[in-house]
Amino acid sequence: MVLLMSAVSVSSWAQMSEDRIIQYVLEQQEKGMSQEQIVYNLSRRGVSIRQLQQMRDKYEKQQATGVLGNTIPSTNATNQRTRTGDQTLNLVQENNGMNNLTEAERLQQMRDESMFLFTDSLELLRQQLFPYKREIYGHNVFSNKNLSFEPSMNLPTPQNYRLGPGDEVIIDVWGASQNTIREVISPDGNIIVEGIGPVYLNGLTIQAADRYIKKELSQIYSGLDNANSNIKLSLGQARSIQVNVLGEVENPGTYVMSSFATLFNALYMAGGVTEIGSLRDVRLYRNNREIAKVDLYDYLQNGVLKDDIRLDDNDVVMVSSHSMLVNISGRVRRPMFYEMKSGESVSTLIEYAGGLESDAYKKDIRLIRMGEFQREIYTLNREQQESFLLADGDSLYVDSIQVTFSNMVEVRGAVFRPGQFQIGSGISTVLDLIEAAGGLREEAFPTRALLSRTNPDKTLDNLSIDLKGLTNGTVADIPLRNNDVLFIPSLFDIGEVKTVSIYGEILFPGEYRYADNTAIEDLILQAGGLKETASVSKVDVVRRKSDKNAIEKSDELSETFSFTIDENLSIGDNDFRLQPFDEVYVRRSPGYALNRRVIVEGEVVFPGFYSLSANNERLSDIIARAGMFSNQAYPAGARLERRMTDEERVRMRKTVETLSANDSVALAKTLEKLMESTTFDVGINLQAAVDKPGGEADIVMRDGDRIIIPPFTNTVKINGEVMFSNTTPFVKGKNLNYYIDKAGGFTQKAMKNKCYVVYMNGSVSRGRKTSSRLIQPGCEIIVPSKQKREGMSTTEILSLSSTSASLATVVLALINLLK
Repeated sequence: MVLLMSAVSVSSWAQMSEDRIIQYVLEQQEKGMSQEQIVYNLSRRGVSIRQLQQMRDKYEKQQATGVLGNTIPSTNATNQRTRTGDQTLNLVQENNGMNNLTEAERLQQMRDESMFLFTDSLELLRQQLFPYKREIYGHNVFSNKNLSFEPSMNLPTPQNYRLGPGDEVIIDVWGASQNTIREVISPDGNIIVEGIGPVYLNGLTIQAADRYIKKELSQIYSGLDNANSNIKLSLGQARSIQVNVLGEVENPGTYVMSSFATLFNALYMAGGVTEIGSLRDVRLYRNNREIAKVDLYDYLQNGVLKDDIRLDDNDVVMVSSHSMLVNISGRVRRPMFYEMKSGESVSTLIEYAGGLESDAYKKDIRLIRMGEFQREIYTLNREQQESFLLADGDSLYVDSIQVTFSNMVEVRGAVFRPGQFQIGSGISTVLDLIEAAGGLREEAFPTRALLSRTNPDKTLDNLSIDLKGLTNGTVADIPLRNNDVLFIPSLFDIGEVKTVSIYGEILFPGEYRYADNTAIEDLILQAGGLKETASVSKVDVVRRKSDKNAIEKSDELSETFSFTIDENLSIGDNDFRLQPFDEVYVRRSPGYALNRRVIVEGEVVFPGFYSLSANNERLSDIIARAGMFSNQAYPAGARLERRMTDEERVRMRKTVETLSANDSVALAKTLEKLMESTTFDVGINLQAAVDKPGGEADIVMRDGDRIIIPPFTNTVKINGEVMFSNTTPFVKGKNLNYYIDKAGGFTQKAMKNKCYVVYMNGSVSRGRKTSSRLIQPGCEIIVPSKQKREGMSTTEILSLSSTSASLATVVLALINLLK
């Protein structure tokens, strides 16, 4: 139960609105809770740090744009961000006049008072509470699969390379004598030279071995002393060596490598260092003696390879754990964890991190240190950064400068170059600012402008400016201050936008911008002209009634003017002109009718499309125009397929909703399936319509109707709960029982008294077993299945009366639908 309540609590907090978060902040602040604890409690209740950051970004964007009227001045609440001692404080004074504000003002003031949520300290707190996976500088270099530290075998053999067992040496002799000797140094360190015997080369460098081999071969080759012959020793196939990589590496062990391999190659083969491994204390042991202590930061920072020592057989590379790991974040170019050495200062760390970003707050840096019992915070100025020594676990954060300007004014509105300008250097007054912005545009409101000014306490003042008096010199110019925003409205910004509207039988109906001296014909041309369906005998203009001096409500809403227009879009000598917000209606001509078609398919003399010649043209008229029936026609089986109109679809949708509300789900689903189709069948008696034109059976045709007249079919289908569904020849005079017997009789689940017959024309009749006229050629007999009966529960018995009452609503809906 406790877990369930906790889950509900977290879920509800996770959906908190901004206003609710701010309200919680203010309540906890009044109780004396610290900023960090408030944010921590919000995070525990499901409010993510990301949500708070989005609130901060939104606030900063509003502050940067400085939209006039968006900030509500407050004389009782002052927000300041001050730096004092070794921490950042956000002072929020108590608002005693909160209850006198409107809801919008109260919410805005709450946002202002909770300003601490939108400072850089939020990011610092997020890192302390929810740190990312540690990314340590340099650790990915030797584990990155996209980088390769494989030793290159295509480089010239270094002169200081020492030969050993397994190396192949190539001795070329040319000049007076010519020969090439290829030998592999044996485990004893020798090569065998014909005519000399064993020559010991183990441990010699390439340069020393070259001198030594010249001395030895001079015994069998003449001319070496007088330079008539030359000898050159080079390395062929290099030997393999075994190197042990131990300590804090991902895959410690013994690796077989090329004799050209270096310390970096060994670290790469071992998968790089672990999270606690050191890159600044890598030691190389040879013959049980330490020969090198390597700091890889010189390579990572400057690309210097002086510490990339070539390895020898049975060397041991030992990677110890780091002794000091610090983190730097915020506005530095490469924020991450860095391994530091004893005696290194904050300035060294900043250098490792690539230096500060251009928008970093350079005056001081915050450092959090793990004390013996609790955390400690230090604020380090530039001088202290040089001498302040780092300790293991230190976390530094570099703030960004505020998103405000120290020398900026802005102009908006009806000037040629709106935007931000530098105050001073020629711009010190309102007139200077207007001139720098290119001057006033023609549509500038001539008499009034607004100067929005930020006070030292961050409240806003709006100064009204007589723009006309300022420009003609009758009003004194106004000096500007930092962050002033000058707004010069245009005539289009004041009041409602004036438009005229046109609707009806024109190509592009809608609203158009009002222009003086606009005639009706002008607006029709703007709207694309008249449609073919338009009436030229009646064009109405509706004009709203407006009296700004009225003191009583009038019953008259509008005034209508009617005009006749000719084919040239002219209303004669009438000088009628449109006024703002007039509405023009071009009516549809009553003498215009669209072509409406029906299609006749099947057994008629001339099947195909036929256009209706009158609104009341009937079924018999269309059949007569189609040449009447062919010899194979079966009129009794003819059916009519009709296109569903939007009105019929709406009525069916309402019926479905009614049935669903009254628990008639099955019938509602059936109607929904019918709605998926665009057509429906109409049961007709075509023979009666032809025999008695204009009678009840001779229905009026509609656009899109499809008449299908099938050929004669002398069979009868029997389906449903019969022993064997079958199709049997039609026998005149036989009743229902005869055809049921032809299908083997009823099954046990058959509802014998509920049989029905579906005819080819789409009509349906209930089956009477003894009726001989019931069965017609081409029809289908359906035997329904009994529904599975279950005993009624007490609840079902009690609800029987309400169900019966709802059936009346269902039946009434069906009657309305089938009218």
